[in-house]
Amino acid sequence: MAKKIAFDYDLIVIGSGAGGSAAATIASREGKRVAIIEADTFGGDSPNWSDIPTKALLHAAQLYDEARHGSRFGLRSSTMGYNYPSLRTWKDLAVKRTGAGGNRKYYENEGIDTYQGTAHFLSPNEISVARRHLSAEQFLVATGSHWIAPSIQGIDDIAYLTPRTILEAIRPPKSLYIIGAGTIGVEIAQLMAIFGTKVYLAEIASRILPQEDEEVGVLMERILKEQKGVTSLTQTRTLMIVKDGVGKRVTYTRGGVEKSIHVDEVLIATGRVPSVDLGLENASVTYTPKGIEVNDHLQTSARHIFAAGDVLGHSSHTHTALLESRVAAHNLLNPKSKIVPDYTATPRLTFTFPGIASVGLSEDDCLKRDLPINKAIAPLNIIARSNTSDFRDGFVKIITDKKGVVIGGTVTAPHAAEIVHEIALAVKYQLTAAQVAATPHAFLSWSEAVRVAAAKLAR
Repeated sequence: MAKKIAFDYDLIVIGSGAGGSAAATIASREGKRVAIIEADTFGGDSPNWSDIPTKALLHAAQLYDEARHGSRFGLRSSTMGYNYPSLRTWKDLAVKRTGAGGNRKYYENEGIDTYQGTAHFLSPNEISVARRHLSAEQFLVATGSHWIAPSIQGIDDIAYLTPRTILEAIRPPKSLYIIGAGTIGVEIAQLMAIFGTKVYLAEIASRILPQEDEEVGVLMERILKEQKGVTSLTQTRTLMIVKDGVGKRVTYTRGGVEKSIHVDEVLIATGRVPSVDLGLENASVTYTPKGIEVNDHLQTSARHIFAAGDVLGHSSHTHTALLESRVAAHNLLNPKSKIVPDYTATPRLTFTFPGIASVGLSEDDCLKRDLPINKAIAPLNIIARSNTSDFRDGFVKIITDKKGVVIGGTVTAPHAAEIVHEIALAVKYQLTAAQVAATPHAFLSWSEAVRVAAAKLAR
């Protein structure tokens, strides 16, 4: 009988963000010897540098903005001000209260050994971290992704901001050029514009928020321009950035015309790439710069190594990484009864005001698949809530197949992140638009717009 090799751990999880944390905790509670390794701040990107702090600041900014424009309701609030250091204190409190930011102690209390440093595979079952060699029977790679600067002349010679570093700024810049108008770029554009920054939002695609349906990008570009003075530079390629006094001079081309502007700061909000530089080839794990390759069970080409989260290379939300972490944990612990992550009806969110939430197939997705569809849009201004809240800019859009089954939807409205889950349920459980429309919807709720859109398709 072959002697079983003695490893230091049953499982080593590399990365303590959403893709790694759930699996480490589950395995430890199942009695496994677990270690978790973090190269940056324990808890990963979401609680420390992205979701939690950004949304905490956006919440405060949107409250401030709404109050400042309260004169239409009879409120004397137009002279309201803000204290940016106090806003940062609020942001730090929100991070602290999650318990997930800088949470090394949490893992230690769960009986999980923690190591700070960059992990590097030496062999299929051995890694080095902080000058120590550790071995394990199984591994989960959840190293996430990181920002990289696009190929722009002069960018390496200037100090530029990222969505992470701007959160630590002492005050908002007077002017800001944002490269990339996806979810994060648009959120930061609105956040900074509320606090008085003149924002230029550059995007190579033909509209901002190019991953969303066309109506979303058109509406948000108008709202940002009319209400916040944001200049959206779509179909724009940034050519060069040079230091110009205390600021920067940005040269870009748009519509075949080359222009330049002076700004205080430049922020890069495009180009996250999977963090795969950890000696994976030494463990016989197949990967490319676009991510680690896995099968349906999140298993890599090395059968004892799994991967989850942004390191897989698909654009991932925190809730997707958590789902994958739980699935990976199950498959690591139960090799004979593996399960597959079900991404059906995973919502996509942008925390602007109005909020943007979409689920299932977009209209562009359906066009690419040559899928015959029906669609309906219910503008917010046709429901009673838009009158009592004095807010009219937004809509609910629902897409069905030719049998009337809901296959996708988009909400652009206050509380969109909450409203969208009704459409997500319809997508996941293949409900028809008629079934959604027949469900009672409370009067004076924003969700009445969902009923109206569904009713248009149920006719």
